[in-house]
Amino acid sequence: MTASPSLTRLPDGTVKQRGPLTGTEVWTVPGRAHRPLAAPREQRRRLEAGEGRRLCAFCQDRYLETTPEKARLVRGADGGLHKLEHLRADDLFDTVAEFRRFGNLFEIVSAEYWRENYGFRQPAEVVRRADEYLSTPLGREHAARLVEIRDAASGIPTDLEAGALDLVGGSHDVVVARRHVRDDAEWDDELVSAGTLTADEHGEYLAFTVDALTAIAAAQPHAKYVAVFQNWLRPAGASFEHLHKQLVAIDEFGPQVSREIGMLTGDRQLYQREIADMSVREGLFVAANDHAVAFAGVGHRYPAFEVYSRSSAHLPQAHAPEEVRGVSDVLHALHAATGIHVPTNEEWHYRPAGVMAPMPWRIVLKWRVSNPAGFEGGTKIHVNTIDPWTLRDRAVESLHELREAGRVSAGLRIGDERTSRDARLRYAE
Repeated sequence: MTASPSLTRLPDGTVKQRGPLTGTEVWTVPGRAHRPLAAPREQRRRLEAGEGRRLCAFCQDRYLETTPEKARLVRGADGGLHKLEHLRADDLFDTVAEFRRFGNLFEIVSAEYWRENYGFRQPAEVVRRADEYLSTPLGREHAARLVEIRDAASGIPTDLEAGALDLVGGSHDVVVARRHVRDDAEWDDELVSAGTLTADEHGEYLAFTVDALTAIAAAQPHAKYVAVFQNWLRPAGASFEHLHKQLVAIDEFGPQVSREIGMLTGDRQLYQREIADMSVREGLFVAANDHAVAFAGVGHRYPAFEVYSRSSAHLPQAHAPEEVRGVSDVLHALHAATGIHVPTNEEWHYRPAGVMAPMPWRIVLKWRVSNPAGFEGGTKIHVNTIDPWTLRDRAVESLHELREAGRVSAGLRIGDERTSRDARLRYAE
């Protein structure tokens, strides 16, 4: 039997894990790790001409089915992206958004929450933007339709002006990529996932999300944290099979961040020792570049990769552009290795503003390939079908093939290419 505080392999091959940061108990039973992760749809449908641009409410021909837009990135004649903010309804179809940001129609933490619990009132600039949006017949019609949908869901009637203000000034945003399916798609299952994007496109997507995080944190003074996550495919919680991230302002850190802050008391090297050093010792290194490193995660309910920034900065928005791009390239490669038909959750973790404890920015990518059942509920022991070593080996093999094909960053160091500095985290410097 081989054992460490977080990872034990029994003689029969059973792997027992304990999450170094969470304490979560996980078992992997032999004989289940090599079954297929996900299969393409049994039923696929041929697309009609132009249908790929209108498959769901997030698609580019259906801009008026989402809330008033806060920002978009458009491709200029120079090939670069340019940001446009707070477009009126009449102007939405004048350009094509490569990425868009708008409020979630059904917020997890609503504008009403901040108003009633904290006495928050929207600043004059947000009031002005709402009034401007309602100043045209199309904008007024658009807002009225959305307010009606929201009122029907909540059972609470709202007048148009107040409802439009909440649509414009909420603190739960969605960041959406342009394509639902590939531009050349003939079938409805030829989806565009995070790994289908080019490395450059994914870098733009991630940087735009960091920009959204900055904006939400600045706009809601009572928020202590902004949760950032991505659900891909319905088994992972996605409403649409269309690539998007969500950002939600909350007035707590959440139990996991609070737990880690407590663990950091007197132990600034927690993540270096318990994650990076343990991962190298156990052979769980997956890939790295000069700004980020990925390990096969230990103690997760689902097979999971952990991407750690190697920057001394803690908040995503405090990272230099090249550092954000470095995190993006490693994360993008893992999404590409995962494939489009595997349901995934992407979770961001970082130090909350105002907290003194050093905490690195990390992103956890989970493969939602199993369903918790009665055993997990009764024992609080979770059965994960792929152990960390198998996960690491599958990813490394796939990443080599993807790099050879030019589909991920050429600058990745994969598997045994690791250098002595790749697993050194600088967050505590």
